[in-house]
Amino acid sequence: MSLHPVTVNIPTKLYTRIKRRAAQAHRSVEDEMLEAIAAIPFEERLPDELEEAVANLKFLDNDSLWRAARRRLPAEISEQLEQLHLKQQSVGLTETEMQTRDHLIQQYEKNMLVRAEAAVLLKQRNADISQLLHDQ
Repeated sequence: MSLHPVTVNIPTKLYTRIKRRAAQAHRSVEDEMLEAIAAIPFEERLPDELEEAVANLKFLDNDSLWRAARRRLPAEISEQLEQLHLKQQSVGLTETEMQTRDHLIQQYEKNMLVRAEAAVLLKQRNADISQLLHDQ
């Protein structure tokens, strides 16, 4: 990967926030800024994996959509993601742990997208989705 140096003048208040986040995550300010920049969505299209996850939902019957809208991430995945988050805040993560965290976040995002899209489709079919707000 080739690198391109860029000089950016940012307000002190913003720099202080970035520096504080970097310190909490045991990372450099540069790494924290690169992660923030990388998180900016540059295209409106979903990644292929997420696109595929929701593409066929519109063909499901209402019962299947209700199941999709209520689907929860398995507890062990949620717990592992939480443990990695806490470790990142306290001592930082190894490269392998960061890759694991990123993979778990992708699973979480995919699950949330499917749930949200299923709820939208149910609403479009005139279903009362208010109970989804109260499901545990």
